[in-house]
Amino acid sequence: MTGHLGRVDRARLARAGIQPMPTDAALELFDAALTINHPRPVAAAIDFAALRAQAADGLMPAVFEDLVRLPVRRQNAAAGAEGTGSGLAQRLSGLDEAGRLELVRNLVRGQLATVLAHKKPDSVDLARPFKELGFDSLMAIEFRNRLVAAAGDRLPDTLVFDYPTPEAVANFLRRQLGGEREPVRVERPAAGGGDDDPIVIVGMGCRYPGGVTSAEALWDLVVSGTDAVGDFPSDRGWDVESLYDPDPDQPGKSYVHEGAFLRNVADFDAEFFGISPREALAMDPQQRLLLETSWEVLENAGIDPTSLRGTDTGVFVGATFQDYGPGLNGGNVGEAEGYVVTGSAGSVVSGRVSYALGLEGPAVTVDTACSSSLVALHLAVQALRNGECSLALAGGVTVLSTPTVFVEFSRQRGLSLDGRCKPFAEAADGTGWGEGVG
Repeated sequence: MTGHLGRVDRARLARAGIQPMPTDAALELFDAALTINHPRPVAAAIDFAALRAQAADGLMPAVFEDLVRLPVRRQNAAAGAEGTGSGLAQRLSGLDEAGRLELVRNLVRGQLATVLAHKKPDSVDLARPFKELGFDSLMAIEFRNRLVAAAGDRLPDTLVFDYPTPEAVANFLRRQLGGEREPVRVERPAAGGGDDDPIVIVGMGCRYPGGVTSAEALWDLVVSGTDAVGDFPSDRGWDVESLYDPDPDQPGKSYVHEGAFLRNVADFDAEFFGISPREALAMDPQQRLLLETSWEVLENAGIDPTSLRGTDTGVFVGATFQDYGPGLNGGNVGEAEGYVVTGSAGSVVSGRVSYALGLEGPAVTVDTACSSSLVALHLAVQALRNGECSLALAGGVTVLSTPTVFVEFSRQRGLSLDGRCKPFAEAADGTGWGEGVG
């Protein structure tokens, strides 16, 4: 009855001492169970050799304890090993810092390879979160139990949730078994520096119309007076030909056919961020662009993005539009199913960055319409001054996935005829829409 199970699930059942059954035999046992009076019948093909191996290692599931008994001498040996930490702590005590870390890393890799059914422990990436490695709740418990048996020491049931990467688990084991104390996170007092406390901008990253991919390129565009407004994009599935109509009263039409658009917004290196192609398809381009520019702004500041994992760095993002994809009521979403919610939720716009970089400070998405980015920056400054975080990524992102805003503002007569804003000018005749991330 394991035809629909994956390779990892089948391997887990085999380790637990449960063998697959032919469908006919399983159905026959099911029919037999309906005819007996036992309150909790279980139909299973038990591999007693596997159970004995599990019992010898102290890993046998409790439900099978009455099925297999260890010889008395092996029970005593197992009890003795539990009391002495199975020698692992002693081995660690005889090594230097690098040696201790390498030993626990190899231990973690070995148990991970078993749980994930990998043939080579070296193929496991210790830096990737357990979720991205494919862990589920059962795997988390089995992994923790195997580490307990191998290390001979008590470990928290929430190990995988408290330490979300194998590398973090290895560091915890090194401290736990090496007699080191868990580092205490001291709450930093509020800075209380007042309104004149300087907030320093240490790096910038951006993507804007006109081919702008850096703060320097944006400055060049402004200095040169380059006009970055252009025709509607042709790569988003918009019916550009029929969308435009100079009559502002035409339903479903826009009397403007220009705006300041980002080009190639579908381009995204999903593998770099550990994201599957299926999930990337469901992700709003705003999330994709924000991931890329967040990485770039840290590099621009001279900060290794991977070095911020576990820090109190905050993320404050202004994001107004969430019109990508079919939405929650859009019917069949095909292969994107399962990722639509996280791919289109405004809260995930900032949360995605925090998760990808392992940041543990505030993660806030702000929608106050045209002032969203400014409000996000304001909140970031407040958080820094109040001691809520010591570093903040602050900015905003806009990608118009649909032409809805052009159609809506056409009905309101709110658009500039040539798609260009003319603030404080006598010729001002409406707003113009644009995109970008910074």
